Amino acid sequence: MELLKLIGVLIVVIGFVLKKDTIATVVIAGVVTGLVAGMPFIEILNTLGKSFISQRTATLFVLTLPVIGISERYGLKDKAVDLIKKAKGATAGRIISLYLAVRALAAAFSLRLGGHPQFVRPLVNPMAQAAAIAKFDHVDEDTEDTIKGYSAASENFGNFFAQNCFMGASGTLLIVATLNGQGYEVNALQIAMMSIPVAVIAVLVGVVHNAFLDKKLASSVKKGEK
Repeated sequence: MELLKLIGVLIVVIGFVLKKDTIATVVIAGVVTGLVAGMPFIEILNTLGKSFISQRTATLFVLTLPVIGISERYGLKDKAVDLIKKAKGATAGRIISLYLAVRALAAAFSLRLGGHPQFVRPLVNPMAQAAAIAKFDHVDEDTEDTIKGYSAASENFGNFFAQNCFMGASGTLLIVATLNGQGYEVNALQIAMMSIPVAVIAVLVGVVHNAFLDKKLASSVKKGEK
């Protein structure tokens, strides 16, 4: 019966796989978990409301969006192209791989210096786009979208797979509490040590993935020229 309370995790996974609305998926998962746990519906809504009010700082990233828009309007990408042209051997895949490695290392030490609105959108993606433009002179809209996707993925890979390398990370402590609750005696150090190989593999796979991006871009440009 205790395992049934984890149904919310299953709902979140299914919702993300099916690409359903993120907020709706999380809310539904919370409501279902509360009902399974025997909480009154009004208490569930009250808990969700209190959580939203207490975590309003999570929406502060919205303030960065106007800054990013203004920067792009006044030549952020053009300046990125000029900078990348001076860097020999820079490609979209290599730039994204570099950020992936930095992001994973930061997550392993619980240093929150990354994020989609703070780094990927205003810095990583424009630099990767600029590297493609500097190398191929021009990229079409589909290629731009592909680079955006790879740039965003580097943030997800680096943060998700490396954050549990830090013993004090919330994910690490959640795993410890869950396993101990199920009768498996583990500590945060053990979980962190087991997470290191996973983080390293994630970075290596990401680097290979980004290398294929460069080949894909070169191939698409050649086809366009024909």
